[in-house]
Order: sequence, then structure tokens, then C-alpha cells
Amino acid sequence: MEGVEHANTDGCSLMDHKEEFSRWDSAFAEKGWLSIFLGNHDQARMVSRFGNDDPAYRSASTSMLNTFIMTMRGTPYIYNGDELGMTNAGFTSIDEFRDVQTLNEYKRLQLTKGDLAAYLKKIQASSRDNGRTPFQWDNSKNAGFTTGTPWIKVNANHVDINVALQEKDPNSCLNYFKKLVQLRKDHIASLVYGKYTLVDKNNPDVYAYTRESDGDKLLIVLNFSKEIKSLNPRVDMRKAQLLLSNLSTNPVITNETINLAPYQAVIYKL
Repeated sequence: MEGVEHANTDGCSLMDHKEEFSRWDSAFAEKGWLSIFLGNHDQARMVSRFGNDDPAYRSASTSMLNTFIMTMRGTPYIYNGDELGMTNAGFTSIDEFRDVQTLNEYKRLQLTKGDLAAYLKKIQASSRDNGRTPFQWDNSKNAGFTTGTPWIKVNANHVDINVALQEKDPNSCLNYFKKLVQLRKDHIASLVYGKYTLVDKNNPDVYAYTRESDGDKLLIVLNFSKEIKSLNPRVDMRKAQLLLSNLSTNPVITNETINLAPYQAVIYKL
């Protein structure tokens, strides 16, 4: 999904992902079941890949992406650390990587006099090692993960991104994620099993959709941009109840148009 340009390593736009996820939902609406995820041990970090890991936007884009995962039909999977907004590793040397495939390709380029600088830049963004750094429990040595020597280097930003800090902050990614889990439980029929309908399909920056079941209808609006963006959901927003926002400021609604701050995610009950 298209967030910050340098972070979008999969080569797809938000429009591509809207089509993809909508197609999957349609295919499994009556038969089968979905797994919904944006990260795993073989991928770069979710926020670095699909959001914006700049400190100014990391928290907002992390919680926005988690809102997407937790409001789609199917079984959501959150890869460990993505609930905190853990980012790509920030490795600057090939010696810091451990993935055999990555190291073998680097060796091949050495032997064939390939562009090592270009390859290093590529793997800094896309290597699976980005998702394999130790979990960040606190700001102590090795992020509280081990008293020994970890197999792969701990991300230097563990002093700012860790469980201990986020548990104390009511506005943290972790505590927002807990709210998402509770909301999904409270609206299990709609959010787990309910009908999915894409809203404003051609909006290049905002992914919006409704989930509904047995009279319970929710509108989810996600801004995938670092700019203020707008959406007209074509419903009477005067009657809408804001259930959750990932930012401390609520979106501004003018003439039934929702104006969203950068990477804002909101859930309304219609």
C-alpha cells in the first residue's frame, strides 16, 4: 500500500491493494475463510513497507495499518512488534545481515563485480532480516530480549519503541491496538463475519469501506497519505457515531465530507 514513497517496497499502489483485498473478500464471502495480514517473518516491517516509519508519522501510520487488519473479514494476524510500530532494522553494513539468501546474493555480486551499493540499499528496505530483529521489551541492553548475545542485532530505536514505554502511554500504538481488539469483540458479527462494501473506490489516498451485519453498520476510513485528505462516504454523517480514532484530534466533517489528518484512521457506527 502506498504510504511514503521510499517505504513502498512491493511496487503496488493503494488502488492495487483495494482491488486485491476486495477481490479476496468477494471470493471468500460465502465459501472458505481469509487470513488478513501485512507482515510476517519473511517480510520487511509493516510500517516501513506500507506506512511511514519517519518518527513524525510512525505511530499514526502503524495504528492506521492495524485498524485495517482488525476491521477486515477473516482471521487477523499481527506479526510480533507490529503492534508497537517496530521498524526496519536500519542496518548499514552487509555484516549485520544474517539471511543466507541475502548474503549469497551479495557474494555473487562481489564475484561478478555487480553494484554492491545498490544492492545494499535494496536490502535495507526489503530484506526479511528487517522483521527478525529481537522484540523490543524495554530500553535496556538488547531491548530486554536477552542477557546474552542475540543472533541478529537489536534495532537502535528500541530506546524509543518498546513495550515498557508504550504500556504507560494511553495514546501509544500498543494501547490503541488493545482498543481495536476490544472493538472487534464488541462488533464481532459485523467486523468478523459481516458484509464488506468498498466506498469511494477511485480515491487514490483513502481506503474506506463498510462492514455490516444484522443492523450493525460500521464505516472504516483510512488515510494512507502524509497529507490531509478528504472522502465523501455518501451517507448522512450527522447521525454517525465516532467509535474510534487513532489520533487525539477527531476528523473535521464539512458538508458530509470527512477531512482526515495524515495517516488518520476512524471508525464510525452508522
